[in-house]
Amino acid sequence: MAAQRDDEAGWSAEAARRVWGGAVPLQVHLHDADVTTLPPPPPFLTLGPRIGYLPLLVPIIKAHFSSTLPPGIDTVWFEYKGLPLKWYIPIGVLYDLLCADPERPWNLTVHFRGYPSEILTPCDGEDSVKWSYMNSLKEAAFIITGNNKNVMNMSQADQGALWQSVMKGNLDGYTNISTRLKLGPFEEDCLVRTSSVEGQQGSDEPESPGSGKPCRVPVRLYVRSVQEDLYDLEDALPVGDWESISYINRPFEVRREEGRSYITLEHALKTLLPEFFSSKASRIPDDSETAPQAPDSAPNDDSDVTPRSCEKLESSASSSPQEANVANKGKIVKLVRVQGIEVDMDIPFLWVANNLKNPECYLHICVYVGTRKREPKNGR
Repeated sequence: MAAQRDDEAGWSAEAARRVWGGAVPLQVHLHDADVTTLPPPPPFLTLGPRIGYLPLLVPIIKAHFSSTLPPGIDTVWFEYKGLPLKWYIPIGVLYDLLCADPERPWNLTVHFRGYPSEILTPCDGEDSVKWSYMNSLKEAAFIITGNNKNVMNMSQADQGALWQSVMKGNLDGYTNISTRLKLGPFEEDCLVRTSSVEGQQGSDEPESPGSGKPCRVPVRLYVRSVQEDLYDLEDALPVGDWESISYINRPFEVRREEGRSYITLEHALKTLLPEFFSSKASRIPDDSETAPQAPDSAPNDDSDVTPRSCEKLESSASSSPQEANVANKGKIVKLVRVQGIEVDMDIPFLWVANNLKNPECYLHICVYVGTRKREPKNGR
């Protein structure tokens, strides 16, 4: 048993190194409207960390194009095939979601003018990204432990060091601080551990997963519709707007079930996305019925994450069986990606959650769904 645990620890450490070392090769082109010299500058080649964010690449990209940029205030943003990119979604998730057939290098266009404020929330560079990251970490902490005091009580020095480790891809530095937050690992043992609970009564010390209540895993799902009759993903139509992407926060509560040796990714997804995986689905719902959250805005306040705000995130996950079985007839799950991997649906979900999560403790899952065209009514 000891040897098995050592092997598992080794595999987990290797998975973490690969997640933190993962990168997307980028070829960044300057938009024609920002070119002021002839010939136009060559594109900029770089590696975008999978766990990183596009605005953090702006300093090196701006330096490359500085000699050709027009004067004025910079409002930097990126697009892919005409789609403005959400700056607070990790680079790896954007790539997995928008490149049905992996594109290497990933060709992006950078703009230094004309920020599409009707589509993208304002971004003031690194400060905005850091705030968004910390806010997501607070949300994750609340989901996992029932409060976010562990994050809120971090010293400014620890917050700064944690953020620097994420920016620089420093796994060891991140681990040194994050272990004190007690946000993992997620465990399948949901039994109350009396000694642990008693030891924490009367203190502000956060509970670690599995310490006395069901384990809850923070999950962010990105559901993209593609053609139902699509044979090859390279033929998928590009995403034209963010309205066609369903962005859903749904915590997964781990509960042991008799006769089940472990919880598979497929079982977790059936629980998280019953509208796509349920065999009882009967029709395609209106947008008002599924009420997914579109990824059109970053968190919009600087306040503490409260039970009420997290209830909002979970509302679609706690729907009744009748609501869960509503519709989406003709929708077929074609592909599931996590950290660039087309994951085997029989893999243990908790292994995925523990080893493939992002530094803010969310597990990001991209789901491609084949959608049947709606039949015109009355022959029209």
